[in-house]
Amino acid sequence: MTLNSTFTKELEVVENLIKKDLNKENIISGLYKYIFKSSGKKMRARLSLISSSIFKHKDRYKLAAIIELLHTATLVHDDVVDNSPTRRGNKSVNSIWTNSHGVLIGDYIYSKAFILMVEIGNKKILKELANATNDISQGELIQLDAINNIDITLNKLKKISYYKTGRLFEASAKTGALLSKINKSYIDNITECAKNLGILFQIKDDLLDYSKNMGLGKPSFQDLREGKVTYPFFFAFKNASLEDQKKLKGFLGTKKLNEKKAKSLIDDLSGIKKTQQLAEKYHIKTIECAKRIKNKSVCKEMIELANVAINREK
Repeated sequence: MTLNSTFTKELEVVENLIKKDLNKENIISGLYKYIFKSSGKKMRARLSLISSSIFKHKDRYKLAAIIELLHTATLVHDDVVDNSPTRRGNKSVNSIWTNSHGVLIGDYIYSKAFILMVEIGNKKILKELANATNDISQGELIQLDAINNIDITLNKLKKISYYKTGRLFEASAKTGALLSKINKSYIDNITECAKNLGILFQIKDDLLDYSKNMGLGKPSFQDLREGKVTYPFFFAFKNASLEDQKKLKGFLGTKKLNEKKAKSLIDDLSGIKKTQQLAEKYHIKTIECAKRIKNKSVCKEMIELANVAINREK
């Protein structure tokens, strides 16, 4: 599905804004350029632009840049935590430089976002983005509790999905609406729609980890190798006999994983099927929320994003 070209062109403006005023220190500019050389999907920045498109405030590009900076900083820090070798099909910062470089350049990107937030100077937006950033950090910490944790609950997994991904989707839409000072009904509906979209996006991420698609930009079965209990493993484990549970436990955190056996067992135990059903549930919820948005153009854009999220292969 092709997304609206108007917003794609606007994202180019956002990208130029992100790359503007580069630090003159070679180490900083080198790291920064490397991180932003890959364009990525920019779903969160696109959400911000869609949400703020009814009344086009002069700072809407700056707000979208803030969203993208916050998201990118979390990715850089995630790679350090997970010791990930790749990001978006390229070597990660921590694998080319060091973990210290990854942590510090992530902090630098966060600080650039905060500088732009202050320039906008809207207290409601500052509060929402500050709270969202705090929640995302909580989500990453809570996820550490999911490592090798076969007793984790479905509600806890949903909470991780919300904090890790849904929260910034939610904040992207809400702050865009707040910037344009649109009515409360619009703000509430697009915020709820974006929250469900973000959770859907994370569920699909968990599904794609079990895919052999080489275009993912990261190794397959990475979550399983890191010992993370995500939806496919969770549902499979709940359906498993004691013997199969023992086999599943053996896959968690195994670096030299037999991918074929792991995928086959989790598939046989309906782990993939039940995760797909959960994704479809959030797809429906996202579209239902989108249909409550009275602006037809924004409603259409949100439905398209929901369809992109459920159908994406990378």
